[in-house]
Parts: sequence; structure tokens; C-alpha cells
Amino acid sequence: MVFFDLGVWVGLMTLIGEVTFFLILGMVLAAIALAIIATASITRGKFYLPRILIPGMVLLEGLVKAFCKLLGLDDKDLITFFITLRNTMNTKAFAETPVERRAVFLPQCLRSAECPAHLTPEGLECRHCGRCSVGENVAWLESIGYRVFIVPGSTFIKRMAKKYRPQAIIGVGCLMEVKDGIDMADRIGIIALGVVNLKDGCVETIADWTRVRDAAILGIDSASGPVDFHGSAE
Repeated sequence: MVFFDLGVWVGLMTLIGEVTFFLILGMVLAAIALAIIATASITRGKFYLPRILIPGMVLLEGLVKAFCKLLGLDDKDLITFFITLRNTMNTKAFAETPVERRAVFLPQCLRSAECPAHLTPEGLECRHCGRCSVGENVAWLESIGYRVFIVPGSTFIKRMAKKYRPQAIIGVGCLMEVKDGIDMADRIGIIALGVVNLKDGCVETIADWTRVRDAAILGIDSASGPVDFHGSAE
């Protein structure tokens, strides 16, 4: 009886080992395939199998990054591709979302170093002092129906998303902030478009206001009002 139980145990461990081996092998092969598809998409400027790429890259991000590096891509190329891919996939759903159910999240680093605004429980409240281009753009976004938040981090975004429950958002920030924001929005079921800053850093960064505007007017018949785009040209 003891020998029989031992044999069953050994057989079970062998089976588990084999399943684990093939599972790992499958993950590696899938990551290689995704890396090849991503590399081909980036180099040729065309999306291949996007509905497979997105969940695959989310599940196997680390492995895909490793194989992409072997294929000559750096992290920045891959993250930029991921954001572009997600934006493309989300554009139609975003455009179909009523503007009153949308929100824009701007990083506080866009403001002037001399900004007089103070932090509130809902982020910075712009004083429209004219020291940077944020004020005029916030005014324009609000004039066409957007709720705009100027936030210091992801904690504020989660809090405002929970409080106001937007169905779609535009997230502005540096490369990794935008990527992480899109991932977070996907996890909580919010349609997200990301706009990467033209200039990164911690102080007086520069938003790509033209892209912000283009994203904001998706699905809106007309949008008028003064917008200062001088930041996008710097």
C-alpha cells in the first residue's frame, strides 16, 4: 500500500512538472510571437493582430520586453507603440461617449514654477493667472463640456474616477505615466486615450496641446473657443 501511494505521488509530481514545463514553454513561445508582431508593427508602421497584441502584452509584458530588446527595440519604442495601439483601439468607443461623461487628467508638472494654485482634495484648482498655457486650455476644455483635473499622481485619478465615474478619459503625462494610466483605466473599465508630453521632467513640462485638442473633439460636432497652443511648438 505504501509503495502504491508513493508511486501515485511520484506520478502526480511528474505530471505537474510536465504541465509546468509546457506552460512555461508556451508562455515563452507566445512572448516571442508577440515580440515579433510588435516589432513588425513598429518598423512597418502598421498594426498586426491588435486584439491579440493588447491582452498578450499585458499578460506577458516582462517577457515581451525582453525579446523585443533582443530584436533591437528599447523600452521607449515598445511603450510608445503600446500607447498608440491602445489609443487606436479606444478611439471609436471614446468618440461615442457623451462629452459630459468624459474627463481630462493633467499632471501638475505642466504648471509654471510660479503657479499660485493650491492643492485641493480634487487636485490643483487653476487660477488662470496666465503664467502658463494650462489655464487657457483648461478653460477651453471646460467650455466644450469636459471635467478637468490637474493632479499630482495616480491616487487622485483613482479617487476622482471613483467619485465622478467618467466613462472615458484623456490622460496627459510622461511616457510611463500615460502607459500606467491606460493600464489602470482598463482595469476599472474606463475608456482611455493617452497623450504623451512633448517635454518631460518634474517642473514646467510641456503638453502636446494639439493632440489633447484632437482627442477632446472626437465625436463632437463642433468645438470652438480660445486655445493657446504655443506650448506644443516649444
